[in-house]
Amino acid sequence: MLPLVLYDILTKLPGNSCSPNPAKSRFVLSYKNLPFDTVFVEYCDIAPKMKEIGASPNKRDGSTVYTLPVLSDPNTGALITDSWAIAVYLDETYPEKPVFPKGSRGLIRSFDSAVGALLGPSFGFALLRSSQILNERGQKFFINSREAFFGEKRDAHWEALEQKYYGSAKLWYEEIEGEWVMGDTFSYADIIFAAHSFWLKKVCRDDEWKRIASLHDGRWKRLLAEAEKECNLV
Repeated sequence: MLPLVLYDILTKLPGNSCSPNPAKSRFVLSYKNLPFDTVFVEYCDIAPKMKEIGASPNKRDGSTVYTLPVLSDPNTGALITDSWAIAVYLDETYPEKPVFPKGSRGLIRSFDSAVGALLGPSFGFALLRSSQILNERGQKFFINSREAFFGEKRDAHWEALEQKYYGSAKLWYEEIEGEWVMGDTFSYADIIFAAHSFWLKKVCRDDEWKRIASLHDGRWKRLLAEAEKECNLV
């Protein structure tokens, strides 16, 4: 089997990877024990590079933009854009160790949308930190394309992260019977939370991550560690 190729965002961090959406794809690939290589792309080079390889753009608010992750599968010729589409493709093409247990995809899709809506209000804080770990060219492009997320509302974004996002996540996990969102079964729902915590751990300052890691008796730090273990990433 030829290694699959995952396109991810280049940063200044050790190991480069930090973005939550490519992280979701990395979790899935590793969970399924699929061989893959990673190609890191400078943020400002995403659009030209994806056009070059023939990847499809994503559509946001009616506009067409190129985003990562993108997955290339030389075994089938498939080229898939978007972390959700990648997870669905991998489950359908390589069904061993599914991340969508039978009959759960629609439910997890709704769950993904709900989680994304909760994370949205905290974007300013997280995006600021993300911009600081990009290379100089990528950083300028990133900030210029997201000016509306930066500014004086960082305290409100931090409050939203703690109370709305992790507060709601706490309620979900309190209702489960088992270790994971779907009880004793690990799924893409857990990967969603783990990838977001992975992102924040990577981009936050040490004191900021300690603040997040201490929330709810350390639940999110433990969840990330257990998900990484489940996906063979430690």
